[in-house]
Amino acid sequence: LHKTTDEEVPGNKWLMRYETRSLGTSLSLEGLSSFLGVAHRPDSLSLAVAESDLWTSRGDGEVKLRMGDSGIAAEPPLTVDQMFKSAVERFGRYTALGWREGEQTKTLSYKEYYQACRTAAKSFLKLGLERYHGVGILGFNSAEWFISDIAAILAGGFAVGIYTTNSPEACQYVAENCKANIIVVENQKQLQKILQIQDKLPHLKAIIQYKDALKEKRPNLYTWADFMELGRDESDTQLDGIIATQKPNQCCTLIYTSGTTGQPKGVMLSHDNLTWTALSVGCHVRLTEATKSQEIVVSYLPLSHIAAQMVDIWVTMKVGGATYFAQPDALKGTLVNTMREVRPTAFMGVPRVWEKMQEKMKSTGAKSSTVRRKVAVWAKGVGLQTNLRKMNQNGAVVRTPVNYRLAKKLVFTKVRKALGLDRCTKCYTGAAPITKDTLEFFLSLDIPLYELYGMSESTGPHTISQSEAFRLTSCGKVIPGCETKIHSPDEEGNGEICFWGRHVFMGYLNMADKTKDALDDEGWLHSGDLGKHDENGFLFITGRIKELIITAGGENIPPVPIEDAVKEALPLVSNAMLIGDKRKFLAMLLTIKCQVNGDTGAPEDELTPEAIELCRKLGSSATRVSEIAGGRDRVIHAAIQDGINRVNENATSNAQRIQKWTILGQDFSIFGGELGPTMKLKRPVVMKMYKEQIEHFYKEVVTPSTPDNPMPSK
Repeated sequence: LHKTTDEEVPGNKWLMRYETRSLGTSLSLEGLSSFLGVAHRPDSLSLAVAESDLWTSRGDGEVKLRMGDSGIAAEPPLTVDQMFKSAVERFGRYTALGWREGEQTKTLSYKEYYQACRTAAKSFLKLGLERYHGVGILGFNSAEWFISDIAAILAGGFAVGIYTTNSPEACQYVAENCKANIIVVENQKQLQKILQIQDKLPHLKAIIQYKDALKEKRPNLYTWADFMELGRDESDTQLDGIIATQKPNQCCTLIYTSGTTGQPKGVMLSHDNLTWTALSVGCHVRLTEATKSQEIVVSYLPLSHIAAQMVDIWVTMKVGGATYFAQPDALKGTLVNTMREVRPTAFMGVPRVWEKMQEKMKSTGAKSSTVRRKVAVWAKGVGLQTNLRKMNQNGAVVRTPVNYRLAKKLVFTKVRKALGLDRCTKCYTGAAPITKDTLEFFLSLDIPLYELYGMSESTGPHTISQSEAFRLTSCGKVIPGCETKIHSPDEEGNGEICFWGRHVFMGYLNMADKTKDALDDEGWLHSGDLGKHDENGFLFITGRIKELIITAGGENIPPVPIEDAVKEALPLVSNAMLIGDKRKFLAMLLTIKCQVNGDTGAPEDELTPEAIELCRKLGSSATRVSEIAGGRDRVIHAAIQDGINRVNENATSNAQRIQKWTILGQDFSIFGGELGPTMKLKRPVVMKMYKEQIEHFYKEVVTPSTPDNPMPSK
């Protein structure tokens, strides 16, 4: 779409005219709204709209866009191709993608990147990719991943990321559900999963492997080089014809929710969902365009998740930033090497990434000399106080004390450099809850972590904290052009968080009933999360509706605040899960911080260096989980009971006290199935796995303890 004229019309209003190149027609903004399908937020929440307007469960469906009357919400909608072409026009010669190949760093400019996507799109078409059919992508982040994703969209298919940890059966479900014509895999390991299920995928026409040499030749199995060769000399006519028919309100990407119960749902995202959300986020966090100063990001989080796609592909493209790819073993320890080399200007980490950094720094610090340790403790005290003061000033200029400047020179600058964050002005955390302890640890090192919150169904972020507007444990304020509603708030202001905006998804693929569950009659997206706003408009998440524990006595208890309080009181604890739904009292499952197998991600018996150090301070010689689990270590047992007592002292009612607890023999993990791909706790899975231990809590019929009637833990 290209603006052609601004016409003054009666009433001092301006009528903007847009020309659609592909259709060769001229439309006013009102006509454009009709052409694209546009919906405005209902002023009255009782106003119902036809279900077909704002959502669809059909892959070939179209929806009305939730356009605003002014500001960013009224920006003209764009397709992915239009946004990409605009980036090429403005940033063509700038680096778009970079990666290590042996000792060399390879790069693609925006111009080369776009051409590669077009070539891959023509190759997909030659292999028989049909309109509204999926291209599954199964592998670690790479240039080939990005190119496959965008090429699938340009060619009229759906880009479909598949979690690398998926079993063959889970891959089969996704591939079947999106009618995948093509699956792109990283290596032999991922290829084997697809070969095992190939016969059960009637729509599958080809498989492409983008890393390593093929171990065997098979019909319709291609290397990346052979695949790209297919479309290199093909005419542009077919591809251009498909691109010309694409509309911003049509689906282009499917994100499969990891879902803690039932089969994953295919979240349908439109072109406008991606391109508009990228615009809004870029404005909100004030990213700079490459023509002024290029933003640099490191891609390492799973691209099958919308958070990674939005940050690494779309927001970065919008401002002409450069994305550098980490090594596949990034989360096993090499991420910091990439960070030091690339020195990103913005960095997104899930809580577990920040926690691992914290643990590593603590264990390194414990080995330092006494003088260094004392300097670090002093500097962190100064850093925390200074940054808390800044935070409470809402971005107003605060005079920097001399001791802060000294602490920065002696400690903070060195820490940032060691982490590769010396150029990074924006460090984010999201996708799962983070503890206050971790937030304060980094804040004390002059590294504020800005929380963001959203979901796959909102194309990623809905609220984002900013340097001049953040609060510890809040996930910030709503991004421009969107709105938040707290549905049915209680006396404390807690209610279900609902979203409105152009970032709200189209619907779940082939799941009309599930879509109707997520979107109400007015088109508001119901998150299933409980939250409230403070007096300054900061959003705080207080739990999940589905996770809400309703005791036998009828008390509603959100588990997350209690679990977080336990983890904060007991740094030895890795995971805590509250039990008590339909029960007479609350109990808790605890796991201890332990080493993780670098290859499988499985928790090991050996404690982390930090955990061993904590045990020593408490007077225990334990070095393994098995020496502590089930109350074997009396010293640790007493220390944990002491921590639980401290948490119970702050309980708002007797029903919210933890009466019993046990330490499990191993930590929760993705490998073990207790955690989802973004490290979210899969409560139903844990309930099933540890059914015996849970039932043991409630075997004896006892009166729940009170301070006057203490109950020993099992």
